[in-house]
Amino acid sequence: MNCLIIDDNEIARLTLAQLLSLDSSLKLIGECASAKDAFVKILDIQVDLLLLDIEMPEMSGIELAKSLGDKQPLIIFTTSKRDYAVEAFDLRVVDFVTKPILPARFLQSIDKAKKIFHQKDIATKEAQDEFIFIRDSNTVRRIRLNDILFLEAKGDYVQVAVQGKTYAIHSSLKAVEDKLPKHFFIRVHRSFIVNVSKIDTIEGGTLIIEGNFVPVSDSFRGSLNKRIQIL
Repeated sequence: MNCLIIDDNEIARLTLAQLLSLDSSLKLIGECASAKDAFVKILDIQVDLLLLDIEMPEMSGIELAKSLGDKQPLIIFTTSKRDYAVEAFDLRVVDFVTKPILPARFLQSIDKAKKIFHQKDIATKEAQDEFIFIRDSNTVRRIRLNDILFLEAKGDYVQVAVQGKTYAIHSSLKAVEDKLPKHFFIRVHRSFIVNVSKIDTIEGGTLIIEGNFVPVSDSFRGSLNKRIQIL
């Protein structure tokens, strides 16, 4: 797992780095003396686990965790005070460890994080392999959900856009939407459903998905912004 240490105390950062070295499966990819610096780094690189202090100037560890939204990695809070325990666990963190941190207690927390990480990794791989069957004219085809870019209502048909080709389903967009997994797709217009992971850019009221322009209506804009965590 890629680990990032965030603590405004240099000695605390050094201690955590030494504790991380006890497990060869952990990779220390950086240290930050402030939550603000960490926020930028987390958005820029792949971080799997945060070792996060709570009491820091300008932005606390709890404020940082809340600001990350869907981009929140696994978190182990490290702090000298127990007062924050209830609030910390409300954020669904892996563990809450008080300083001074003993090696045995640290490895216990790491073991929890590794189990959760591997479960999430398996779930992600399974999601990438999910598929549906569609009836295209007289042919039933299997399509991986991850290959679908977007779906567009075309009269009595729904056009399914896949990389380099399209298929037509004799159905309403609402009927198709009800059968699609919500963790992959979102309605952005009365005539369009998109695969969230395929959105490249948003320009005004238009999504660009691999060179295709998809409109976003005002009635769906709020749910889209919330889903993709626009900062």
